[in-house]
This record gives sequence, structure tokens and C-alpha cells, in this order.
Amino acid sequence: MLYPLKFKPILLEKIWGGIKLKTDFNKKGKCEKCGESWEISGIDGNISVIDNGFLKGNNLQEIIEIYMSDLLGEKVFKKFGLEFPLLIKIIHAQDDLSIQVHPDNETAKKRHNAFGKTEIWYILDAENDAKLISGFSKQSNKEELKEAIRAGNLNDLLNFEPVKHGDVFYIPSGRIHSIGKGIVLAEIQQTSDITYRVYDFDRLDSNGKKRELHTELAEDVLDYNVYNTYRTEYEKIPDRSNIIKESDYFTVSIIPLINILERNYYEIDSFVVLMCVVGSVQIKTNNGSIDLKKGETVLIPAELDHVKMIPTAYAELLEVYIP
Repeated sequence: MLYPLKFKPILLEKIWGGIKLKTDFNKKGKCEKCGESWEISGIDGNISVIDNGFLKGNNLQEIIEIYMSDLLGEKVFKKFGLEFPLLIKIIHAQDDLSIQVHPDNETAKKRHNAFGKTEIWYILDAENDAKLISGFSKQSNKEELKEAIRAGNLNDLLNFEPVKHGDVFYIPSGRIHSIGKGIVLAEIQQTSDITYRVYDFDRLDSNGKKRELHTELAEDVLDYNVYNTYRTEYEKIPDRSNIIKESDYFTVSIIPLINILERNYYEIDSFVVLMCVVGSVQIKTNNGSIDLKKGETVLIPAELDHVKMIPTAYAELLEVYIP
């Protein structure tokens, strides 16, 4: 029988990254401007490697091939086969990320033979004046976008949101967005690494060159509509799972823990990802237990349907599974 699986974080150097993943979230590795820690990844070239138990040293792809629906769940394995459907990250933006957009499944399949990218952000930490971009602030179109980029006033079209710990933003494919400087967040997304950069502040990379833009590709996938709100509201009742967002691609909940909580996952027929975002907690299953501290992530295989969560003090967990 499988057991709760921890993976070695994959640290990625980014032009806009910093040191908080190492100093505040205890991520270890050779990385000076650490922008991203990939907690669980099935992306080719960056496949997560198990860091605990008898499967230590095996990667995620290998254990999916061996354990199939015992790991993923029957419905998940039937839909996605050997491809792990989610990418779980922690991101630190010491500087602004590029203004960007991701294609939907249909466009990504046609252009790149890949999945599209819908994601959700849970803010872990933010400096006092930190803001992010999500969507447009006024109705727009391709021509207005091109002119705004040419004239250097793209910000006039964009929706800026001040953020603090616990804020959530759902970013469906087609929504223009950017993580602003001073923000650390957890990102749950479809397994896809396709990004169209719309604007990058004329930054130079380590070779003194501007990074590639994909404005023409982006123009055709952008949603130019304006929405009443871009922020996701949710309840935060202690000692229960509070759903933050249900979508076609993932269900994300928050579990604030004061007391011991038992969860039965039998009916969801999916693996479960638990990320500790506050405090520390012991996770006990019907085959083994594991301790999690802030910033640590564990994969609960689908066959382990009964989970007990024991906080050492107050703790909060993000809970993620395939609906």
C-alpha cells in the first residue's frame, strides 16, 4: 500500500525572484534569485522526486506508471492517464512578473499539443504596498491593447488589486495577470508551462537581452471583458474543510485547524494534495504519517481515503483534489 508522499522541491532561478523561499519557507538548493519552488510537478524536465519512505528516489512519473489509479484515483487515471494533472508551486516575486496570459485547453492543444493553463493564487505573504494584476479595469480589444503597449500606458487598461495574507485570486485561461513585487503565494494550476508574455517592462536578462514577448499569440486568447470582482471570497470556519474554489480543473479548500480533524476522502476518488500555509501539523493515514511545517506539501494517494490532521498549535492547510 502507498503512503503520504513528500517530494524534493524544485527551485527555479527567475529574473524577478528573491530569497524568501529559502529564508521564510526553508527551501534548500543552489538558487540566488529563487522565484519558484515546484512542490509537485509532472512537467517534462522538472518531474518531482520522492523524498521519503521506501519509494524515495523514484520520480512522480515512475510511480504513476506502477500504481496508476491507486495513486491518482480511478476517475483521474481514466481521464489523464499517466500525466499528473496539477502543478503545485510556491512563488516569491521580489520584482514584478511580466504581464501575461495563458491559453485554454483547445488553443494549447492546437498550438502546442499541451494542456491550457487555469490557475489559482493563495497569498502567503505580502509587503504593505504589494499589488497584483488580474484582468482589465475597462472593456478593451486587440487594437486598444496594441496601442497601449506602443504608447507605454498599458497600466491604464489593467485592474490592480492590493493584497494581504489569505487573499485568493482565480485566474482562468485568457485572463491577463501579473504577480507584483513583494508577494509570496501558493499557485495551483493545470499541468502546463505555456505562458504568453504581453509586456516585460523592457527588462534585460543575464545576457543583456530583452526577454521574448508573445503579444500576437496573446491577442487571440485574451478575455477583454470586465468583471465585477476578481477576488475570490470564501469562509474560514475552524476544524472543517471550507471550499475556496471548485472548477473543472481542481477543487481548492482551506482547513483552519484548532483541534484534531478527520477527513474521509473515499467518495472524491482522487489523490489529495495538502499544503501547510500556517503553523505545523501531523498527517496520519491508514498507512503511515508525516509531519508538515509551513510551506511544506504532501501528496495523499487516492487509496488512503482516511486522513487525521493533528495540529501542533493553530495551523492552516490548503486542500486540493481533482473534482
